[in-house]
Amino acid sequence: MLSTLRSIVQEVNGARDLQEALEIIVSGVQRAMGTEVCSVYLLDPDSNRYILMATEGLYKEAVGRVSLAHSEGLIGLVGSREEPINLEDATAHPRYRYFPETGEERFRSFLGVPIIHHRRVLGVLVVQQRESSRCFDEGEEAFLVTISAQLAGVIAHSEATGAISGLSLTGQETHDISFKGVAGAPGVAIGQGVVVYPPADLDAVPDKAVDDPDAERELFLQAVGAVREDIQLVAERLAPQLRPEEQALFEVYLRMLDDNALPAEVMNRIADGQWAQGALKQVVQQYVRHFEMMGDLYLRERAVDIRDLGRRLLSHLQEGDHQALNYPEKTVLVSDELTPAMLGEVPRGQLVGLVSVRGSSNSHVAILARAMGVPTVMGMIDMPVNQLDGRELIVDGFEGQIYASPSADLRSFYQEICEEEAALFRGLEELRDKPCVTTDGVRVSLLVNTGLMTDVVRSLSHGAEGIGLYRTEVPFMINERFPSEQEQREYYREQLEAFAPSDVTMRTLDIGGDKALTYFPISEENPFLGWRGIRVTLDHPEIFLVQVRAMLKASEGLNNLRIMLPMISNVSEVEESLHLIYRVYHEVREEGYDIHMPKVGVMIEIPAAVYQVRELSNRVDFLSVGSNDLTQYLLAVDRNNPRVASLYHSFHPAVLQALVKVVDDAHAVGTPVSICGELAGDPGGAVLLMAMGYDALSMNAANLPKVKSVIRSIDSLWARKLLDDVLDLDSPHVIRSCVDLALRDAGFGRYLRPGRSLSESTTN
Repeated sequence: MLSTLRSIVQEVNGARDLQEALEIIVSGVQRAMGTEVCSVYLLDPDSNRYILMATEGLYKEAVGRVSLAHSEGLIGLVGSREEPINLEDATAHPRYRYFPETGEERFRSFLGVPIIHHRRVLGVLVVQQRESSRCFDEGEEAFLVTISAQLAGVIAHSEATGAISGLSLTGQETHDISFKGVAGAPGVAIGQGVVVYPPADLDAVPDKAVDDPDAERELFLQAVGAVREDIQLVAERLAPQLRPEEQALFEVYLRMLDDNALPAEVMNRIADGQWAQGALKQVVQQYVRHFEMMGDLYLRERAVDIRDLGRRLLSHLQEGDHQALNYPEKTVLVSDELTPAMLGEVPRGQLVGLVSVRGSSNSHVAILARAMGVPTVMGMIDMPVNQLDGRELIVDGFEGQIYASPSADLRSFYQEICEEEAALFRGLEELRDKPCVTTDGVRVSLLVNTGLMTDVVRSLSHGAEGIGLYRTEVPFMINERFPSEQEQREYYREQLEAFAPSDVTMRTLDIGGDKALTYFPISEENPFLGWRGIRVTLDHPEIFLVQVRAMLKASEGLNNLRIMLPMISNVSEVEESLHLIYRVYHEVREEGYDIHMPKVGVMIEIPAAVYQVRELSNRVDFLSVGSNDLTQYLLAVDRNNPRVASLYHSFHPAVLQALVKVVDDAHAVGTPVSICGELAGDPGGAVLLMAMGYDALSMNAANLPKVKSVIRSIDSLWARKLLDDVLDLDSPHVIRSCVDLALRDAGFGRYLRPGRSLSESTTN
């Protein structure tokens, strides 16, 4: 069964469209289970009806014509119950619904399983048998459930590809196709999609019709000639080092490039109107599927050779494709995985939004996007990237959502949000130089999180009082090697000078988890619980000492440096770090630098640290809560994973109670405590944090004016009453609603994250 399952999944993955995928499923399952009937019913989100989309055994003319209401018949029962239903005699069941056009009256036995993807029922997979005495056994039921689970993602992706082209399952025109991801940078953008494909990635090559097949043939023949020459040169160079049987591998490559082999099939597809890169992708994928389904292990492994050969040919084809990308005036850049270099290719002023299939809110591109003020959505699983090129897109960086082919109503709705956001910030400019103090005199410092000089410019223009978190890993990420002491010193001096005499809190290198350095790879099965933050730098004191030395030298004459240690989980890590910092301090002083010993603090972002606040406070000068990671670890939710991102909630009761404990324990021993993270930049979250007693809130510069306006307009007693009320609640969603309602009642509704009043007409 495992071999059969693998074969079906591979065939489905190679299908050109949803209909072909469904036909492969029903024919493959029918053969594998030896049943007379296998059918797939998909739930059309527009009509909320199950439609017979493919069948083997029922009358073919019923496909696309037979449909059932959401809860109608046995199909509706399987979908609503979200579990398999196995019947010996389906006709005797009270929910049985007879459709004469299908011819299913001949079949009595019935087994239906739901097709579910990310909690959404996509449809129902059904097998039927003529004999009423046959009941499908447990093994058959388990196989069908396994098939359904394996194929759900493929079906979702295929369904999305069809929907984004503007057609629903019923063939009706659709608009407002929505895809859910992870919010990377806040804001709303409306523009035209420009898809950028990674080099030499066959899977990312789109299908594209061409008007000049002769030109494509010539390009492909040039690529074949170039690859043949490359392989022959490599074979000659390595010949003295290889045995004859190893040299034969090069002969295999060359035989595959023979005019009558792989190139001939590619040329046939080009003749049918496909461009060279798309034709190559189709043929290589067909070859790979063929080899991977073979029983012989040696032959199965030849699929790797086919892929390698395909990538070599594609690389040469892409070198010959000199057609420059056309960037419209409002470009929404889309890619399987965006890189900083891709951002730099877009002409200045034309980049309005970013969409990436991979990546997270903490990835380098997301950090750059926030610094540039470009609305961004990451982690767009199931999104058919190839279909977005040239389409009008709406990027909702608040909710982590994008819309393709928006209707006039939806476009107007989001355009209004854009205009309101712009007007709101214009109205808040007058607060830039005013202190953040409540109406009854409670003062709270508003700081910013930075990583690049572009952050600093925005921060100063928005009235930041200092830097609460400077991410020193950013200079490391934009280099191709570890930056030297002098290079680091220049980066740090820029930040310190820009904000002097205000404090600048620099976090020591925090890599690992989802922040990787290409030149210092960390490969782990569970990186968030692995080698990251202070754990890496204490294991590599040569990195830590150079960084601290650069920080201290950069602070000469300014003395506004504060050093913060990330990912602290126990006291010994602090003591070891302090020993190294003091050592560097004395060495730098001996070199003749006139510097002061900076204040040193730790980040509270691991649950263990929450319960050691007093012990940590006895050793450092300040504490700063990293609310993003603390929330992630408290809830055991990777907030960058779209599959579980809905479980990540900064207003979770456990998170709020932990935040209260941290500030109470810190203040009990006289240690100041700040907080940086998404919660601090949320007006409602900022009110609760101020009420808890946090001395400073650090956030992205874009959020600072809103937070300052709200805090300057309330009194602390009102805020503490709101905090007391929500601490008695047990649901993060109820807490969020309670806080939003309180702000709206107080006249601050315009500062809340924009909420959609339009329902999504289609969700994929």
